[in-house]
Amino acid sequence: LLFQRPDVLLLDEPTNHLDMPSVGWFSSFLKQYKGCFVLISHDRDFLNEQIDRVVSLELEGVRSYPGNYDKYLTQRAEEETILAGRAKNLKAERERLTVFINRFRAQANKAKAVQSRVKMLEKMDDVELYAKRNTMRFSFPPTERTVADVIRVEGLRKAYGSHVVFPGIDLTVRRGEKIGIIGVNGAGKTTLLRILAAELPHDGGNIRIGNGVEVGYYAQHHADTLDLTATVYEVVQRKSPDTPPARVRSILGAFMFSGDDVDKPIKVLSGGEKARVALARLLVKPGNLLLMDEPTNHLDLQSSEALAGSLKTFDGTLVFVSHNRSLIRTLADRIWNVEDGKVETYPGSLDEYLYSMALRRQAVAAADAGTAMRDPRGAVMPKGAISRDDEKQRKRREAENRQKRSTKLGPLEKLVGQLEERISVLESEQKARSAELSDPSVYDDAARRNKLLSDYQSSADKLEELTVRWEKSMAELEAAKAAFAAEE
Repeated sequence: LLFQRPDVLLLDEPTNHLDMPSVGWFSSFLKQYKGCFVLISHDRDFLNEQIDRVVSLELEGVRSYPGNYDKYLTQRAEEETILAGRAKNLKAERERLTVFINRFRAQANKAKAVQSRVKMLEKMDDVELYAKRNTMRFSFPPTERTVADVIRVEGLRKAYGSHVVFPGIDLTVRRGEKIGIIGVNGAGKTTLLRILAAELPHDGGNIRIGNGVEVGYYAQHHADTLDLTATVYEVVQRKSPDTPPARVRSILGAFMFSGDDVDKPIKVLSGGEKARVALARLLVKPGNLLLMDEPTNHLDLQSSEALAGSLKTFDGTLVFVSHNRSLIRTLADRIWNVEDGKVETYPGSLDEYLYSMALRRQAVAAADAGTAMRDPRGAVMPKGAISRDDEKQRKRREAENRQKRSTKLGPLEKLVGQLEERISVLESEQKARSAELSDPSVYDDAARRNKLLSDYQSSADKLEELTVRWEKSMAELEAAKAAFAAEE
């Protein structure tokens, strides 16, 4: 399809089931593509990389916003803030006029003024606030503390006939870690997770689960194995028969199944709804070790981000497979890269791991070309020097490069944080002033009213100034990040 070079591309979730290298290639292809395309995706990073306009199916109708997905969220939030402010001001004005009318209605000498305000009330327009869509809102209960080593894998071997997936690997999962498993399709990521979940037998080696560890397992195929004849409530309740019905219904409500929805048979649900049911089954009895395989597949973007936010607060241990870069960036504090029958472990975030990989690719390319190369500090490195570096030296260089990144981006990130904090404080103060201005008694005290209105306007001007500075600083920060990435 892509190499036919059509004039228009219609793309519906094109990154589903693509591994991260494939997503990277596809992203580069679309950036160079000269035609136009319409894209549906729940991959936030991919959307931000590709689109320059968002067409959003909102509850009030179809809306169009310039910019990428993050810009859309910002513009949408600004619209909601403006509407909310208008509604508050209108309510305050209505209440002020109503108080005046009720106070002076019986006085003949005020009849003209009262009638004038009655007409003003009648002419006032209503401000309709944006209706909110239901999204998943849930939190994991506190978990029981486990031993330090939650899982120990020693000499794990797995083969399918003559095809050896893992010849003998050693791994350790420690309490509280959030491990993101990445790798190309077919490398064995899902196989590894299924073995850890005891859903798939292994051919050799040992897997030791620590004392007190209760495993909760979610896989993308679980949504397709639900009992189609059962109802939503029955499927979730069967997972933990001892859970009180009220608790089951509460969990289902958090996953947007309320009222009669809980009595729907599974067979009539969409793929996304089935995925939410499977997640709800997990939440009924999650355990203190979660193993999750592509948990955001079949979920819309809002639900994916709600899931990421909830998993971030999970106080147990999490091991998950995902191609969703946004999810991995949000959650992972350790990376397992499955490749060529091995699992490389990296203690750090996805961006730090990708940065490390870029350094290594640069070193390999220089070694293959037989030329000297420069390390990120600018020093010339002679041919063959890379091969003599041991693991300790490599990690030291990577730490120095992370420090360099922090030095370059740290001041901008600090400035952005300070501006966000000041904006937050001002917004809180404005909220308090709005509440005061909505009190009719304020308008009986001219000095108090005038001061509040003056402070409100002054703070509104300051908010606008700070917002402009924040937007400029964010743009500088993003440009700095892009420049730093280009140096890699």
